[in-house]
Amino acid sequence: MEIFWNVMAWPMVACVALPGLLVYLGLHIVHRGVIFVDLALAQVATLGTCFCLMLGHDIHDVHTLYWSIAFTLGGALLFAFSRSHGRQRLPQEAVIGVVYVVAAAAAVLLLSRTPEGNEELRKTLIGDILTIQRAEVLKLGGLYCVIGAIHWFLRKRFHLLTFETDRCRAEGVSIRGWDFVFYALFGAVVTTFVQIGGVLLVFSYLIVPALCGMLGGRSFAGMFAVGWAMAAMGGAGGLAGSYWFDLPAGAAIVCTLACLLVMLGGVSWLRNFFGRNPEGRRESGPIK
Repeated sequence: MEIFWNVMAWPMVACVALPGLLVYLGLHIVHRGVIFVDLALAQVATLGTCFCLMLGHDIHDVHTLYWSIAFTLGGALLFAFSRSHGRQRLPQEAVIGVVYVVAAAAAVLLLSRTPEGNEELRKTLIGDILTIQRAEVLKLGGLYCVIGAIHWFLRKRFHLLTFETDRCRAEGVSIRGWDFVFYALFGAVVTTFVQIGGVLLVFSYLIVPALCGMLGGRSFAGMFAVGWAMAAMGGAGGLAGSYWFDLPAGAAIVCTLACLLVMLGGVSWLRNFFGRNPEGRRESGPIK
């Protein structure tokens, strides 16, 4: 057991503490109905990383992070201006899908020009969270605290953008401008977490716990609490399973999160089924 904690201590901290902000952002993304924007932004960030690798930089070089952030800000600007405002000929989900596919294809092309392209492509998908150390966890924790504080001060504005878009239009709020701020902050989180967890793990941490929160919570705070708890359980359980059964850590966490979602979905279905009266109406009150 001592060996386990010597190896897994900081990866465990990263998988329990850091996803909290991802869960919060995931709730906004799910309620906005742009489920794949996080996957697309993660892939755009990865494209920036691949571009820097093609230039000869190491994946852990600071220049790689700068390129990833620059690409992500470009994606954030595109998604902010592609959001539907009334009638629109191009659905935003279609734009997001095109961006993801093109970014993924471009990343493959760029990595084909590097000596270890296949290995780097694998890392961009599943990451290498087992190698994270104390300094990187503290650095990311500090960054996420700053971003979290910004979201706290702007929470009312972001809440209106997500849940009361019509009211924002009526009040003359610059929706595209504030959307860019939201996606830029979102992109900073995605970019940095992709560096350690890969695209698939980022997508899973953003969406699966948010869905768990929607199944188990009634208020936004309740959804966030349930989602973070599920993210922590999935991260810790997946890491433990990857250690004891010698499995890839990122893939193990993703599958563990999926299992938790299925279990919680089953519990929610049973609760709703037995909570209905003979006429089919639920006994419990409405969600507040």
